[in-house]
Order: sequence, then C-alpha cells, then structure tokens
Amino acid sequence: MIERKIDLKLLIRSFITIIVVFSTVYAMANTLTPREKWIMLPDGSISQIMPEIEVIGLDDEFCLAQNIFFEAGIDTMKGMYAVADVTLNRVENSRYPNSICEVVYQSVMRESWKTKQYPDLSVADRIYEPVRNKCQFSWFCDGKSDVVPTGSVNWEKAKEVAFNILYTDTERGITEGATHYHATYVVPNWIGDAGMKRIGQIGSHIFYKWW
Repeated sequence: MIERKIDLKLLIRSFITIIVVFSTVYAMANTLTPREKWIMLPDGSISQIMPEIEVIGLDDEFCLAQNIFFEAGIDTMKGMYAVADVTLNRVENSRYPNSICEVVYQSVMRESWKTKQYPDLSVADRIYEPVRNKCQFSWFCDGKSDVVPTGSVNWEKAKEVAFNILYTDTERGITEGATHYHATYVVPNWIGDAGMKRIGQIGSHIFYKWW
C-alpha cells in the first residue's frame, strides 16, 4: 500500500514537471526572434544583411574573397581560382547582375519578422535574410554562420586569389567561360538542362557553361 502511494506521488510530480517544461518552452518560442543573416564586413565588423548590397558597404574584392572562401576554402588553389573565375564569368553574362557583390549575394530575400511587424520603419532600418536554399551560391542561404574564423589561413588564400584574378588576370579563363558548378558528391537538378555544357572538373567541383 505504501509503495502505491509513493508511485502516485511520483506520477503527480512528473506530470507537474512536464506541464512546467512545456509552458516554459511555449513561452520561449513566442518571444524568441527569428535568426537573421549575419556576415563579416571588410573592416572585420559584423552586419546584418540589408535589402540593398550598397547599404552595408561591401566592395567587389571582398565579396569575391568571401565567395572563394565559403565555396572552395578547403579546395586546391586551382579550385579556388576556378570558383573566382565562375563568379567573374557571371558578372560578364547578361543573365546575371553586373557587379561581383550582386552576383555573390543573388538570392530570394525576405524581411525578418523582427522588423516586419513595424510598418512605419524605413527601408534602411529593416532587416532582410535570404530564403533557405534560394540563392545562387549555397553558403549564403544554408543557415550557417558566414563569419570567417580569426586567423584563418584559408581566408588569407581566398583574399590572395581574389586580388590576383582581379588585378593580374591570374588563372582568368581557367573554367573556359563556365557559369555553373557543383561539388563532385552532389547531382543538382539543373545538370540535365539541355542548355548546359560540361567543361570538366577542377579541384572538388565540376564546371558547366551555357551552350
């Protein structure tokens, strides 16, 4: 009889605990703000993405270095130059924006819930974020942090590649005009497009261009 009473008390305590935990989680879910997109700026500071690239003061060399780092930071130097070459090929192609930063950050953007609830805010004060998996370069909308680790050797390499291909034409044309690529371990849905021609593999990516 005593054992049954103890079990009943434990059951009641467990039930109360579950209610308290559920209430706490529910309250947190309704007070937490959604995750915004944060990126590192040339001066090392961190900024949220705004609707217009110019608002956050990026420059083409920095944007190119970012794309190289996040797309091919652990690749060979040839692989890093190949990603840089594709980025520049897109700038020169009428299908894409005509600046490096716009090409790198081309994506479907949406306003954060944090500012959407305030209709009187100016455009400059609103926070925007890329829709997951709706961007041209996957690193920009994969939900992961885009802040370069302090002291990263690969970041220094990415900056070197960006500078060299922009100002000395080093390896410019290495992809033979490619505008697309994918990692060797994935098969994207556009790979069967009749308008795409395979160029070949450089580093850890396979490259394609429009016919």
